[in-house]
Amino acid sequence: MSTLALTRRYADPVTGTDQAASAKTDTLDRFLRGVERRALRMAELSVGDLDDALELVQEAMLGFVRRYRDKPEAEWPPLFYRVLESRITDHQRRRQVRGRVMGWLRGGSDPEWGDALAQVPDPREPGPAQRAADQQTRSALIAAVGRLPRRQRQVFLLRVWEGLDVADTARALAVGEGSVKTHLSRALAHLREHLEQWQ
Repeated sequence: MSTLALTRRYADPVTGTDQAASAKTDTLDRFLRGVERRALRMAELSVGDLDDALELVQEAMLGFVRRYRDKPEAEWPPLFYRVLESRITDHQRRRQVRGRVMGWLRGGSDPEWGDALAQVPDPREPGPAQRAADQQTRSALIAAVGRLPRRQRQVFLLRVWEGLDVADTARALAVGEGSVKTHLSRALAHLREHLEQWQ
């Protein structure tokens, strides 16, 4: 479903004379189109599967439009990313439970499987076809971001990738501003260390 279809489906009925409602729907549609590509990349980095990421972004957009379309436009970015992070967290919890259950069914001796994401192979590792330096650097960076601890990755993507300020990032993740600064600092240190080793 396109972002325009999402906003039309959940916006209030618009008549030919209701220009304010139509303008609001158009603004909401532009916002969703503006974030959908980055949101998809963030979700894919978090869950490791494009199909799951597409589903999570669509669910986040639907939830955002249902709940927050009447909020002021300036508040939309942190609210949208809060909804997206909530969907990603739910997905990861379900996957951890499935992994434990499947482990028990297969006769696994250790029911504590740890972080399911840490066990997912990274499909972005540079291969023989990606010999060009820029492609390798990009792949190494994406892989390094994917290996960051969950909260560090969330903060890094929202602050650096999405460009939210500290306050909006804190609101999106429902944490304190000090926590945002600490996690960003740690994420940047991990990324620097990884990229120095890679070079």
